[in-house]
Amino acid sequence: MSGLLAVVEGLRERAVTDDPGAKAGWTVDEHVHELGTERPGEPVPDGIWERATALVRDYDFTPPELLRAAYLRDSELLGRDILLDGRFGPLRFLMGVRITEVVDRADEDGWRVWGWAYATLDGHLQRGQVLYRVAKHRASGRVEFRASVRWKPDPRLGPVFGLGWGLFGRRSQLRFYRRIGERVRERAVLEPSGRHTLGTGPLVLVPGDARPDPWDHARIRVTHPVHGRRLLPPAADRT
Repeated sequence: MSGLLAVVEGLRERAVTDDPGAKAGWTVDEHVHELGTERPGEPVPDGIWERATALVRDYDFTPPELLRAAYLRDSELLGRDILLDGRFGPLRFLMGVRITEVVDRADEDGWRVWGWAYATLDGHLQRGQVLYRVAKHRASGRVEFRASVRWKPDPRLGPVFGLGWGLFGRRSQLRFYRRIGERVRERAVLEPSGRHTLGTGPLVLVPGDARPDPWDHARIRVTHPVHGRRLLPPAADRT
């Protein structure tokens, strides 16, 4: 755990690589997942909207077979650094993002919206931003989970990771955004009420329902794959 904690703490020294002023090269995606319907009006206590919002607040909805994450327990939501732990075949990619915006509003068109956005940090395979929101249409009671994504591959990927991204990146990306919709729906709608505490200690490890992965220590960990690339053999990976 101490090795992982050091990596998470080190994210504070990394710069944001998202550049919203750049006009060319971005791919923009909008993923909308209907979660269900609750009583019209403001969000219902312990209803779909509130439960989905809790999952999004804690980043507790990622599919553990594709992505896990860690962040400091005492960090404020706005400005929080999150270490993403992506799994692909024999590799684990550890990359940082930072929460740069929190959304909490009632739209004029009748939606109650809450969520947050993160931007990529130096070392990530991509550059860009992801905005996650839970939205309730107050007139109908419809609840949605939305992910708005603006991204492009980091130009410093290099030939090996560039080839890998070209062959598998987009497919894996779309699978991830499909799976997070399924996960939020399953956990906000189908799970019994009363979420468990997300562990103890200085780090929050999510998703909280992830089981130990027996292959973790057999995978090669690539920490910050673009900048300051460092490959750790399986025996050295004890996080």
